[in-house]
Amino acid sequence: MLLDGAALAALRMPPPVPRGGTRTRVELTREGATLLVNGRPQQARWRWIGAEANPSELWLPLEVLQNQLGVSSRSLSDGSLDLEWFGRPLKVPAGAQQALDDEVAVDALPLLQGVGVRIQMDQDRLRLDLPVVSLLQVRSSSQPGVRRVVLDLAGPALVETAAGGLLVGISADAAGQQQLQALGLRTRPDSRGLALSSPGTTPSRVFTLGEPHRLVIDLPGGAGPAAPSAPAPIDPRLQALLGRGVRWDRLGREGMRINAVRLEPATAPLQLMPLVQPGGMTGLGPLTQLAQQNQALVAINGGFFNRVRRLPLGALKRDGRWLSGPILHRGVAAWNGRELPRFGRLSLEEWVVGADGRRLPVVVVNSGFVQRGISRYTADWGHAYQALSGGETAVLVRGDTVLQSFDSLSLERGVPLRAGDTLFVARGGAILPWGEGERVSLSSRSSSPLGDAQQVIGGGPLLLQDGRNVLNGSAEGFAATFMSQGAPRTVLASDGREVWLITLEGEGNPGPSLARTAQVLQQMGLRDALNLDGGSSTGLVMGGSLQVKGRGVVGSVHNGVGLVP
Repeated sequence: MLLDGAALAALRMPPPVPRGGTRTRVELTREGATLLVNGRPQQARWRWIGAEANPSELWLPLEVLQNQLGVSSRSLSDGSLDLEWFGRPLKVPAGAQQALDDEVAVDALPLLQGVGVRIQMDQDRLRLDLPVVSLLQVRSSSQPGVRRVVLDLAGPALVETAAGGLLVGISADAAGQQQLQALGLRTRPDSRGLALSSPGTTPSRVFTLGEPHRLVIDLPGGAGPAAPSAPAPIDPRLQALLGRGVRWDRLGREGMRINAVRLEPATAPLQLMPLVQPGGMTGLGPLTQLAQQNQALVAINGGFFNRVRRLPLGALKRDGRWLSGPILHRGVAAWNGRELPRFGRLSLEEWVVGADGRRLPVVVVNSGFVQRGISRYTADWGHAYQALSGGETAVLVRGDTVLQSFDSLSLERGVPLRAGDTLFVARGGAILPWGEGERVSLSSRSSSPLGDAQQVIGGGPLLLQDGRNVLNGSAEGFAATFMSQGAPRTVLASDGREVWLITLEGEGNPGPSLARTAQVLQQMGLRDALNLDGGSSTGLVMGGSLQVKGRGVVGSVHNGVGLVP
C-alpha cells in the first residue's frame, strides 16, 4: 500500500476517498463519536449514510470490528482487506477504506445485515445490538504448543476482547459452563453474555467460522487444563516497588485523567526497554500480552503502526538492532542501559554502493512505510519478506555478494530471510542494477547521535525539548487534522532526573489536543516529552493489569515501552 503523502503515516491508513458511483437519491450523512455495542458505550467514530432508520452504508473503525465484534482481517499486497465474520466474507479494496479521525474505517454493513444485528442511530450515538445466542456444543483438540477450544453457536454473536479474556454474547447452561471450565476457561455470567478467561495465559488466536457458526479459541500450552487460580490483580513484585523506587501518580486536571509512572533509571530496580512482538515485525496484540512477552511490570503502548498491514511506521531499535528504521525526521527517545533517555528528531541516511561505484539511497529500513525507491529488510523483519506493493523487485545480499534476484511474483509469494541476509527492495519503478555474484556494500549514518544509542523508540511529534515547547507537526509530516483533534494520549517524558511513562485521557471529552498535551506536561515540570501513538492504542499496564484503555476498549498495538526487572 502506497501512503499518499507523509502526513498519512501518522493516521496508519490510506487516504480518505469518496465512494464510487453517483447517488440516485439524496441520502443523509451523519457522524458521531459514541458507539454502544449491546448497551456498552465507548468512544469510537462512526459514519452513517442513508435514511434515518435504514443506512445504505455504515462506516466503522477496523479496530472496533476486530476487537468488539471478533471480525478477522487479512491484508493483501495491494492494500486491500479480506474480512470475515462467522463465515461471512467481505473484501475491501484500498480505495474503499476511509479515515475516521485517526482510525481506518470500512463500510461494515454487508457483514452486519441479515443476521439479526439491530442498528439504530440516535443523534450522535450509534447502537449495535447483537442477539445473545445459545452455546450448542463445546469441543477441543490439542496440537504441539496449542490447545484449541471450539464453541458451536446458534448464530453470530458478540466477541469482544477484554482485559485478560473475552466477552462472548452467548448463554450457556450449567453443563456447558462446566465443559468450558474443564478445558481451562473460567466463566463468569455477564449482562451481555458470558465472560471467558484463561488464568495465567492469554489466547494466542481467536477467530470465527461459519456453517455452523463457531468461535475458535487457541490457547498456548499443552493438552492439560490451565491452572484454576487467577493471578493477582497487580503483580506482587510491582506492588513491593511502588513508593520504593517506582512512583505511580493518578491526577485529575481540567477535564483530564493523567496516569504517570516514574522512576530514576540510574538507581531503580526496573530498566526502561522497548517492547516488541516475538518473531518479527508483522503482528498486533493486546498491550497486556506484549508486556507479558517482554516480562515488563509496567508498559505503555509505543509508536505508530499500519493497522491494516500490522506493520511498524517509525523508529524501533532494541539492543543495537534497527527492527524498524526512523521515518520523516520524526521525534524519538534514545538511551543506553540505565541512562535517562535523550529526545530529539532523527533520520537514518543509508546508501547501497556497487563495485562499479554506483551509489543509490535507501529510503527506509525494516518499515511498513512504503515509498518509491529502495528499501532494506533483514531477518529482524521476520522469517520472510512479502511484497507490500505491486511491481516490486529485489536482490538478496549475503555478506557483500548478491546471491539472488527476485521478480514481483516471487516477492508476492514471499522470500525467506536468514540471519545475515539483506534484501534490497525496489518500488515505484526504481531499478536495482546489480546481478547475481556482484559485490555491494552498505553505507549508513544517523542524522544525530541519538541514532547510535542501543535503544530507540519513535513516535511524534516531539512535544518538549530542554524545557521548551517544540511542537511542530508539519516538520514531522503530520496532517493538520491529526494535530488539532482531541484524543487519548501516550507520552514518554523526562524531568531531567526521572523518566516518566504517561497517559492522558479526557473526562467527558475526547481528550487533549497535542498542543494542550504539551502545555500540561510543561506545567507539570517536564523538560522533554515525545508523543507516542494515541487514541484507541493508548494503554497502561501495571503488573499485568490493564489500568488505562484509550477509548474504553482493549486496543491492539504493535510495540510499546516498558519497565523490565
